[in-house]
Amino acid sequence: MGLIKILVVDDEERIVNIVRSYLEKDGFQVVTAEDGRQALDVARREHPDLVVLDLMLPAMSGWDVCRTLRAESRVPIIMLTARDEDVDKIVGLELGADDYVTKPFNPRELTARVHAVLRRSQSARQEQRMIAAEGLEIDPERHEVKRDGHPISLTRTEFGLLQSLAEQPGRVFTRLQLLERVQSEEYEGYERSIDSHIRNLRQKIEPDPRQPHYVLTVFGVGYKFTEQPRA
Repeated sequence: MGLIKILVVDDEERIVNIVRSYLEKDGFQVVTAEDGRQALDVARREHPDLVVLDLMLPAMSGWDVCRTLRAESRVPIIMLTARDEDVDKIVGLELGADDYVTKPFNPRELTARVHAVLRRSQSARQEQRMIAAEGLEIDPERHEVKRDGHPISLTRTEFGLLQSLAEQPGRVFTRLQLLERVQSEEYEGYERSIDSHIRNLRQKIEPDPRQPHYVLTVFGVGYKFTEQPRA
């Protein structure tokens, strides 16, 4: 297994250098970015094990970077900000951040939080099991789907919709909630575009798309995944 890779995103070179120095002393490999768009490019290219993400960034805010990263992957995210307001912390966590550090911070504390978040993330991955329901198997870690043992090819958006629904069977999601879960920087959709993706998803996973068994419509509200017993 190679070195654990950390992406540090901040537009202040001094902070980046300090954080990199401390993380490298602890044996991490460090890659960096200085604005939001560059952060997404580096994350998609380097596939880091954790992201240290400043909130106030040029080109694209830390909020938007966090939202996009979380829609595309489960990489752990620690957000950095100069603000110390509870509402910012709450919003950051709701967007999918795993921890929150307020500037100015002690680099040793940040390094300790990196270790802690990585431990939690690794433990969660070990506990993560395949989602299975009456012949349908969804592997979140590998981004693979099978029906009756046969692999099914889904787009990133289709897989994101299926995973979001299947992880909480019986819960009704509105179109807006589903849109927020699958959107990315390149995907600027509308609520009703979800219907098109659901139709395509059903064509691929349902034995009879005209009578859906897995992804069910809740008229006037949105969609839900079947509450059939799990394997």
